[in-house]
Amino acid sequence: MIEADQLIPRPVRRELRANPFERGAELGTAVGDLSAFMMTYKFGLDEVLTKVGILREEFTFTHDVNPIEHVKSRLKSPASIAEKVLRKGYGLQPESIRRHLLDIAGVRITCSFISDVYRVADMLTRQQDVKVIRTRDYIRDPKPNGYQSLHLILEIPVFLSDRVELVPVEVQIRTAAMDFWAGLEHKINYKYHGDIPAGLMEELQEAATVAGNLDRKMERLRTELGQRDVVERR
Repeated sequence: MIEADQLIPRPVRRELRANPFERGAELGTAVGDLSAFMMTYKFGLDEVLTKVGILREEFTFTHDVNPIEHVKSRLKSPASIAEKVLRKGYGLQPESIRRHLLDIAGVRITCSFISDVYRVADMLTRQQDVKVIRTRDYIRDPKPNGYQSLHLILEIPVFLSDRVELVPVEVQIRTAAMDFWAGLEHKINYKYHGDIPAGLMEELQEAATVAGNLDRKMERLRTELGQRDVVERR
């Protein structure tokens, strides 16, 4: 059994102490059901990683170029889940968490080119047992700070011994340049606790523009190279 102190971070524990009767029952239910609840998200994550792994191996064996460069995955910690749902005013019951949090399980795929990002997304979303719940294209419409990535929420069936669970998994697909920028922005944001100085923010936005220009230039070079190969084969 997981203790409440392990499940809830210190700021949220203070709220629980301030509202013991309001949150106590919810916390007990959340702790008791946590293992089974998190298990389904791990299995959903495993299913997506298997799908990506199969595509990656197929391209390794049957194609000259593999659009998938790197793959990372993560499962939110119980403390992170509890903090987020309480901060947003949701209940701690598994059903409430399942309804409101769609990013508990996540996969990040890094590609070399922008066209590969959409190619990989298409290969995943065309699979018959995958349902697209939400798409947010921050490549087409970058965030104000310059962030670029393609975000998909996919609903994945997990076949258990006595039932089928439909599990949401967030898939982020981006280029190597986008990933490098996002990693740097995350570190800076963490260092300044979300209050990034204006001058530094401007530099980050400029760096995002440079990264985007690099991606587009590399895409043009690859297209030109492909056209030359076609001409040479004639």
